[in-house]
Amino acid sequence: MKRSIRPLFGVLIVVVFVATLSCRTFVRRGLLSIELESRVWVQVPAAPLLNATLLKHAAIDIGEEKSKQEIQQLLDGDFGSQARHRTFVSWRRFIHHEITDKDPRRLAVTIRSPLFYRYWLDFRKVLNDWTRKKRFQPSIMSDLTRLVKLPIDRHNGLAGSERRYSSCAVVGNSGILLNNDYGKLIDSHEAVIRLNNARVEKFEKKVGSKTSISFVNSNILHLCARRTECFCHPYGANVPIVMYICQPAHFLDYTVCNSSHKAPLLVTDPRFDMLCARIVKYYSLERFVEETGKALEEWSSAHDGALFHYSSGMQAVMLALGICDRVSIFGFGKSASARHHYHTNQKAELHLHDYEAEYAFYGDLVDGRRAIPFLSDKFKIPPVNYYCQNQAEATVLSVNCG
Repeated sequence: MKRSIRPLFGVLIVVVFVATLSCRTFVRRGLLSIELESRVWVQVPAAPLLNATLLKHAAIDIGEEKSKQEIQQLLDGDFGSQARHRTFVSWRRFIHHEITDKDPRRLAVTIRSPLFYRYWLDFRKVLNDWTRKKRFQPSIMSDLTRLVKLPIDRHNGLAGSERRYSSCAVVGNSGILLNNDYGKLIDSHEAVIRLNNARVEKFEKKVGSKTSISFVNSNILHLCARRTECFCHPYGANVPIVMYICQPAHFLDYTVCNSSHKAPLLVTDPRFDMLCARIVKYYSLERFVEETGKALEEWSSAHDGALFHYSSGMQAVMLALGICDRVSIFGFGKSASARHHYHTNQKAELHLHDYEAEYAFYGDLVDGRRAIPFLSDKFKIPPVNYYCQNQAEATVLSVNCG
């Protein structure tokens, strides 16, 4: 009896083994089929492709030739234009403390002074260095930590490292800030970047009180250069200043002010400036064609051509993308009932900026599904939140967000 059972038992084991293998194969194929169907079902639509024609037009700097001529005139000592002359006079007053002297005949004497000549040599050097680096280089975004954060860390007594700020708040100056109490939320970020010396006193509940970086355009520094010791520190003398150059002549102010400031006074790299300019122009061209239906060649006359420029806020956001692991944007946008600036009564906008184009750019940063023109594929954009309605809600930017 035992002998007759053993062959049957062996056959039964073989049958069970074969059946198990067949079931496993079937299940795996079924799961794979389900997984593939699931993948197709949840597939995210491909990011919209960048327009090659817009990229080509956005890469053209209409004012490049004029800028080169202006730089050469400055290097040659030609201060003929009224704007450059005013810059020079404010510089001369700082050096010689001639606050009441408005006699242009004293100009030649100042030029021959040893103190002026020392500053003049420094001015020529920084302008030459800045001019040589002025080219398109998208990889500059990956260098911003080294160029900006490391000098600030050293000033703050921290060991230099490639670590980025864990979180940054970029605080714009729009009047919509008065609609919400974002002060505590803004101050909770590791670094807070403020723009163009906007007041925080009496607005702390709305805009916070903490300032890690004061980001300005060189026109602001030019105004500061008229003050005693070139004072430009509404947030305190130890707060670093990061500045982009609006006019090459403003390197006169930078050269003198840099010698008196305790905190770092950093000029943004011209490669970074050029990248920002191309991105903003791309979005402006795109908006112009979509809204007007006109040819790209007509864009220049609608946006003051060579005077068209990115705003301070746009470049501050770009800086934050390069030095922060997470970026929060406050005070960008507008509403019909809000002031242009929360701390002034100004209502009008500057026509040399295309704010709506910049808002579209911020919206794409928040959304994260569209490629940003001119940015290197190797650069990873950090998460970006735009705070618009309340502290618990991060909303994609819209033009009338308020």
